[in-house]
Amino acid sequence: MSHGSFYANAPRHLVAVDCIIFGFEDGKLKLLIIQRKVDPLEGAWSLVGGFVQEDESTDHAAIRVLRQTTGIRDIYMEQLRTYGDANRDTGARVISLAYYALIRISEHDRMLAQEHGAHWLNLHQIPGLIFDHNTMLNEALERLRDKAKFHPIGFELLPEKFSLPQLRNLYEEIYQRPLDKRNFRKKILAMDILEKLDEKDKSTSKKGAHLYRFDRKKYDALTQHGFVFEI
Repeated sequence: MSHGSFYANAPRHLVAVDCIIFGFEDGKLKLLIIQRKVDPLEGAWSLVGGFVQEDESTDHAAIRVLRQTTGIRDIYMEQLRTYGDANRDTGARVISLAYYALIRISEHDRMLAQEHGAHWLNLHQIPGLIFDHNTMLNEALERLRDKAKFHPIGFELLPEKFSLPQLRNLYEEIYQRPLDKRNFRKKILAMDILEKLDEKDKSTSKKGAHLYRFDRKKYDALTQHGFVFEI
């Protein structure tokens, strides 16, 4: 059999990317989802996604989809895994590569998101999503929790300046449980990746809470080498 006939007789499948886009706002971990504008299931809630084009890699497809929906070019993202059940998509035989992304909500283009019918919802507000998208979300959350144990992730989700209560709140949202204030403060400061500023956040009390920012070099070093942050 020639190479040409070998490829010609092979089955043809569509390849898609689906993006689980997390953001953090008003003390809540949020997910960006859209209402589908096409059949099947027009009007149903979906993750942000699209098909991989002939001239692009799957990573570039995910970057394109993220940029088209949020307006942000430099986004932290990682491939989650491949979803390939034969009947996962009711429209056609589609193999999907899922990516999870972390963005600062304040930096995304709200008008652009609205044009795509995209909405930020708190995790407990997430409705039933199409196909296997709820499974993708749950597995992305598990990956995020594992990631948070061994690598810092706050830089991608928090504003440049933040308080320790805000940082703790982020981890509470990721783990979906309360954390001991003293223990968290002790462990996070021991990591030596925070720079204390001569500014305070007085939005929650008169005394206020000191603001911090990440030391980028130390943060990047921990991102590369990892640590154990059991909380």
